[in-house]
Amino acid sequence: MIEKQKDNKVFYISLIITFAIVLWGIVFKEHFNNFANTLYDFLSVNFGWTYLLSMLIFVIFALILAFSKYGKIKLGPDDSKPEFSTTSWFAMLFGAGMGIGLVFWGVAEPLAHFSTPPVGIQPGTSEAAEFALKASFKHWGFHPWANYSIIGLALAYFQFRKNKPGLISSIFTPLLGEEGVKGPIGKLIDVLAVFATVAGVATSLGMGTLQINGGLNYLFKIPETQLVQVIIIGIVTVIFIWTAVSGIEKGIKLLSDINLWAAGILVIGAFLVGPKITILNSFVNSFGDYLNTFVYDSLNIKAFGDNTWISGWTVFYWAWWIAWAPFVGSFIARISKGRTIREFVMGVIIAPSLASFVWFSIFGTLGINLGITKKLSLSALQSVKTETALFVVMKNYPLGTILSIIAIFLLCTFFITSANSATFVLGMFTSEGNLNPSNKKKILWGLVQSLLATALLLAGGLKALQTASVAAAFPFIFVMIFACISLVKALREEKI
Repeated sequence: MIEKQKDNKVFYISLIITFAIVLWGIVFKEHFNNFANTLYDFLSVNFGWTYLLSMLIFVIFALILAFSKYGKIKLGPDDSKPEFSTTSWFAMLFGAGMGIGLVFWGVAEPLAHFSTPPVGIQPGTSEAAEFALKASFKHWGFHPWANYSIIGLALAYFQFRKNKPGLISSIFTPLLGEEGVKGPIGKLIDVLAVFATVAGVATSLGMGTLQINGGLNYLFKIPETQLVQVIIIGIVTVIFIWTAVSGIEKGIKLLSDINLWAAGILVIGAFLVGPKITILNSFVNSFGDYLNTFVYDSLNIKAFGDNTWISGWTVFYWAWWIAWAPFVGSFIARISKGRTIREFVMGVIIAPSLASFVWFSIFGTLGINLGITKKLSLSALQSVKTETALFVVMKNYPLGTILSIIAIFLLCTFFITSANSATFVLGMFTSEGNLNPSNKKKILWGLVQSLLATALLLAGGLKALQTASVAAAFPFIFVMIFACISLVKALREEKI
């Protein structure tokens, strides 16, 4: 099943660690859950400031680099051209980066902040509504995409301009040297990247399955059972492995283009059936509010007050995005050959952030509007499950059922896009950075991700693995900071 490689250490060590941790989560579920929560609580309480500060540094670093003299440098030879059109490029990086998350949280997160805001804000008020949208903008805006851009930019530069393997460890050649990158430190970085990717995607597969099942139950009364969930995972697995094996051009690009069209139809439809003026006002006000307090909100952690909300939402999100950075950054790097550093940063940070702002303005306002106009009581909003929030809200608007069906389709396609992108990246990581890994490797990693998701779903250990993977990604903060230093060191040797 596994092709012969000169060095398969990363592959075998990654598989052993991943299966050992998942086995722990299934056999000793309570013990694993307690350990994961204790570790995450320790990190969020004692190092919450580290997450906040590092994420702001990533935003500043990426933007400074884009508008510096290095912004015109190409990710590849000077005469290289982009492999994909700008539309397809954006569709692929958006689908891999957070497409399924937007469908999952587009209604649910603003409703959660609106109905249960932090201490000092009255639930269900216009103040809570404005806070809800600004908080959603913060969590899905410039910070996560800048975080992805650090790994993506550095890896694309070393891959395509310096002809290094497609491995996270390759980024550190200027700091560690060729031998250091191939040694224990380089291997450790690559193993961490594989584990973060497998754990992150396995939990997303499981949670996406729960929402698809929840939507099918809400709309068509299909029962919410483990059998149905296993069937959903099985169908999705066949499709995402098939598209990953088909390659980027035939499989992943095609599906990403379909995603973009479906998302566009859903967004336009939701806008047309919703309170249009309120949505437009929400977008303009929230965007202004977000920019106006950007630095303050980026570093807002109480020295003497209650940080429960910040730890539960912002710090958790920052940790989750960092956990996803190796996978998403590597995939973005793989599809970005031929673009300039400035084009890369603008395309990876600004464009997807604006799309997220539009998304939350529309879907967040659809949900909040039901609370403001008292169509749904505050207690009803507080009791809405995350998995079905979108469908509960859409039911209260014209054409809600049709739009919900489109949303389920989009959930499935985004679900597949994230999984096939991860399968491709895992193949690269465990094939010594080969930019076109073998189909055997891709099939194997696709099956591993799905089996892990299924096992954890049946054992009730999805949330624990998510918490554990978020905590385990803490060292990647420092990996990414050193990636910035390494990239700058290499760029200084460029002849501008």
